[in-house]
Amino acid sequence: MTTPADSPSIEPRMLAEISMLADGSVDPARREEVATRIAASPELSSLYERERRVVELLHEARSVDRAPAVLRARIEASRPSRTVRTRRRVGYGGALAGALAAVALALALILPAGSPGSPSVSEAAGLAVLGSQVPAPAVDSRTPGKLDRAVEEVYFPNWSKRFGSPATGARTDKINGRHAVTVFYSWRGKQIAYTIVGAPALKTPPAPVTMLGGIEFRTLQQGDRVVVTWQRDQHTCVLSAKGVSPFVLQHLAAWEAPGVSS
Repeated sequence: MTTPADSPSIEPRMLAEISMLADGSVDPARREEVATRIAASPELSSLYERERRVVELLHEARSVDRAPAVLRARIEASRPSRTVRTRRRVGYGGALAGALAAVALALALILPAGSPGSPSVSEAAGLAVLGSQVPAPAVDSRTPGKLDRAVEEVYFPNWSKRFGSPATGARTDKINGRHAVTVFYSWRGKQIAYTIVGAPALKTPPAPVTMLGGIEFRTLQQGDRVVVTWQRDQHTCVLSAKGVSPFVLQHLAAWEAPGVSS
């Protein structure tokens, strides 16, 4: 069977840069170009997500006091060095999958059972499965990058023109007394839910952190849904979807409408 790494269209340098983007060591001058190429290719996105998961699991392993140093060293040793990653092409996907399995097995032995996020953020993410109550907000007539809907001045983006991801519906709820609005978007046959919860911000969940544009995004799994959460002006934002990669959700979350700053 042919793996993505066996494709002649994927250069060894690109494979190396996928790994370096995942662990934060990619050349800053190359970051945007590499991220753009990954987002445009399902094969590269798949490789990137597998590498990101290895990095996240390694970070978790390092942070667990109960993990013996020798075990942490063995987990680190399961991941190829940057030099090896630069040279390696054929079998990359299989080797990475093997490393991921080894790390996951080690973590299963040293981490507490389960890794739930903050109950409040989980509750906000749970609104996604309730579906729309009303039609989607219209596009803001003065700022086309925004929708004509906000929660205490924190806006919802209009992804239709930039990403081909139109808003399809919305709903309004209360979470612990806070106003919560969810807008649903269509993304390549999938549905993405974007919830904004009124201030003050909900408790930050213990989850892997990704920094994009100076903003701290936390990514966790809730059942079969990927959840990305962050804060804007003391509000909690939650983006979630089933069947959409964390990489896509993180970069959608980081996008700012031209001409606005909040």
